[in-house]
Amino acid sequence: MFDPRKLAVLVAVVEHESITAAAEELMFTASAVSQQLRKLEQEAGQPLFRRRPRGVIPTEAGYLLATHARKVLRQLHAAQSDMEELARGERGTLKIGTFPSLAASFLPRVLDTYRAQFPAIKLSVHSTIFDALLEELERGQSHLCFLWDYPWKRFGSTGIRSEEIFQEPSVVLVSDSHPLARAHDVGMADLRDEPWVSRANDHPVVEVLDRAAAEAGFRPDITMYANDYQEAQAMVSVGIGIAMVPMSAVALQHPKVRILSLRDTLPERRVLLAQREERSSTPAEMAFRRLVLDLARQPEISPPGLPA
Repeated sequence: MFDPRKLAVLVAVVEHESITAAAEELMFTASAVSQQLRKLEQEAGQPLFRRRPRGVIPTEAGYLLATHARKVLRQLHAAQSDMEELARGERGTLKIGTFPSLAASFLPRVLDTYRAQFPAIKLSVHSTIFDALLEELERGQSHLCFLWDYPWKRFGSTGIRSEEIFQEPSVVLVSDSHPLARAHDVGMADLRDEPWVSRANDHPVVEVLDRAAAEAGFRPDITMYANDYQEAQAMVSVGIGIAMVPMSAVALQHPKVRILSLRDTLPERRVLLAQREERSSTPAEMAFRRLVLDLARQPEISPPGLPA
């Protein structure tokens, strides 16, 4: 059986492609790291690295073992986190992971209601991007976390169980001076000649727009890639372009932006609540889950300003 300490050394060397850099990160000597790698190669029965004039590069076996090692180390971190909570008697703490658009819309009402019902529970909330949320959940740094997916890429991860909370549609944003500002809804075919503001860094909403436009027979003309939805709204408000966003992204609506429903039937975004499979839910976690599901069934999850 592989020693987790050697596996941690392996992962560090693979990520840095340097024994010296890995040694600095781990606060070991370079010779100690080399010795650990030699022992690990003996245990694996094959070379894990190829030496180069500057640094090292993993062999296929090295890459494969490092992939398994990352999973093992995450599980060990999660176990340590659970044990530390038990030792400190902190079962009254609930750590929630979430993403920005949900944190600005549905989640505040959940937290407000939860705190009123369970004032002795200490709440900790962290909002970040999808991959970071998943890693924090796997490492035991959050107890529950909200995730999302679309029909063409359903969420699934070994060791994580998830359940759907609700689905939300996409809406179109226009400035209050746009010819469509007084419309109730709009079809994608009517927007083929419009400039668009979309999200940057290959954000999933870009794929939603591309798929919707393709169904309507055109390719969207992107005039700006925004870093967040508030920035996108600001650009829409001054006529840089129109935008397509998930409904929860406009819970905080810009005063000069109008929200239009889409007549077209587009795939909806699912909002999920996820937890590690091996974790036994505490009473605080079970109460939070029940509350989330109860509130999600209520019609008030729609952000203010959405056309009725």
